[in-house]
Amino acid sequence: MKSYETVFILTPVLSEDQAKEAVKKFEGEIKSFGAKLKHSESWGLKKLAYPIQKKSTGFYFLFEFEAEKNNVVADMELLMKRDERVLRFLTVKMDADHLAYAESRRKKSKKAEPTEA
Repeated sequence: MKSYETVFILTPVLSEDQAKEAVKKFEGEIKSFGAKLKHSESWGLKKLAYPIQKKSTGFYFLFEFEAEKNNVVADMELLMKRDERVLRFLTVKMDADHLAYAESRRKKSKKAEPTEA
């Protein structure tokens, strides 16, 4: 199986609930294409480096998934191109070093999260 990572930015016009709904839709689509979603992460509302469609902020999200078929990435990107809520997206194929880095980053972020008493 090949591993991929997709980072995408949703328009800031959406409410947090609408953004979560859009993310759930994309998660469902990834699974319907026969891929396995390994990790999903919300980076929150962040300032963009440059304006996109006259917007200076956006909701950032990250997906890590595994797929056997090569057309999964193309199908996913086609969905994102057609969805007006998505400002930008980027999908990269992960190699062994990238996978190791992503795993260590997840472990660090879990340790940094405060635990509830």
